[in-house]
Amino acid sequence: MRTSNYYMSDSPDSTASFLRMKQLKYREDKQIVRGCIIARFSYVRMKYLFFSWLAVFVGSWIIYVQYSTYTELCRGKDCKKIICDKYKTGVIDGPACNSLCVTETLYFGKCLSTKPNNQMYLGIWDNLPGVVKCQMEQALHLDFGTELEPRKEIVLFDKPTRGTTVQKFKEMVYSLFKAKLGDQGNLSELVNLILTVADGDKDGQVSLGEAKSAWALLQLNEFLLMVILQDKEHTPKLMGFCGDLYVMESVEYTSLYGISLPWVIELFIPSGFRRSMDQLFTPSWPRKAKIAIGLLEFVEDVFHGPYGNFLMCDTSAKNLGYNDKYDLKMVDMRKIVPETNLKELIKDRHCESDLDCVYGTDCRTSCDQSTMKCTSEVIQPNLAKACQLLKDYLLRGAPSEIREELEKQLYSCIALKVTANQMEMEHSLILNNLKTLLWKKISYTNDS
Repeated sequence: MRTSNYYMSDSPDSTASFLRMKQLKYREDKQIVRGCIIARFSYVRMKYLFFSWLAVFVGSWIIYVQYSTYTELCRGKDCKKIICDKYKTGVIDGPACNSLCVTETLYFGKCLSTKPNNQMYLGIWDNLPGVVKCQMEQALHLDFGTELEPRKEIVLFDKPTRGTTVQKFKEMVYSLFKAKLGDQGNLSELVNLILTVADGDKDGQVSLGEAKSAWALLQLNEFLLMVILQDKEHTPKLMGFCGDLYVMESVEYTSLYGISLPWVIELFIPSGFRRSMDQLFTPSWPRKAKIAIGLLEFVEDVFHGPYGNFLMCDTSAKNLGYNDKYDLKMVDMRKIVPETNLKELIKDRHCESDLDCVYGTDCRTSCDQSTMKCTSEVIQPNLAKACQLLKDYLLRGAPSEIREELEKQLYSCIALKVTANQMEMEHSLILNNLKTLLWKKISYTNDS
């Protein structure tokens, strides 16, 4: 009874103490939880702020670097100033000069330049789209990875000089063609063709300014090739020139795969993913076949053409385009060079291995280890390089009934060598077989 009374008398105090302790414990736990939440929130906020700042810093740095690269690559204003200063002082002339420098109906649009000294822009000339190309410096020789000789200082538009007769100018052009294309019987015809092109205002005479412009342009292989192949379907048409600036026909799709992304986006796309994406955005197979036939026909045009053989030294997809009818159009022909010219320049080049005997990405000769000099014979013909480019392009989505035969012909084409016996006969046979196989498959479709 006493124990029970003791327990009963102590119970209220014990209960109150227990409740107070529980409240204190709850408050302490609550404060600890609140502190943890605040600490956690502060940590997350600091982490977020840090990574946000880091992202802004890295992004700003990338944009700055790319902008610096862009301003270095895209020097259209400098190009226009140089050309127009020469035109206004009467040094040069051409059909595009007045539109570029006076009426300003020829202007530069999107920059497509990949090298500072080779300016390239989408342009508009009297409401017609075109591609404007301008050389910021004149090269005396082919631009190999390392110089064949120290670059000499030259004065642009220094030839021909005042007092030069038309006959003397024709002799200058003839000598230039002989060095570039070799000694051929029909070079006089090409000289007359050049004089017709040089007469920009079509008054029947070539002025000194027009002659200086033509002479500067003839140093450029792409311009020479456009003149030689001006009647061919797959060569872009020359719209006009002023000095060594020239305007050529615009092409709607400026890549074999038909997809072009802004340079900022290209920067973040891995090369493997880009290749897969390219394949996804190709036209339908019959249209790809038509484009491929166009490339094979262009190879025919430059292979032992009317004025010699030209070598395709960069057969990448970015140099090929097509129009809305899926006819192939060359976008960039600056790395298509006369075989005679290339042989003469590379034959005495010092080398340690075959890797030292390369021009562009695709023109390769071998290194003679006994003399440590590059040989003059290019190993792989144009057709083999074109087939290498077309292999994945054509085999993806190819109709099952021709896929095996197509693959067989493409691999036979890739295996072609310049040094093989009867190479020209093999070249013609493989090219014609490929064209025939593709045409037979698409000849009764709307894409043909």
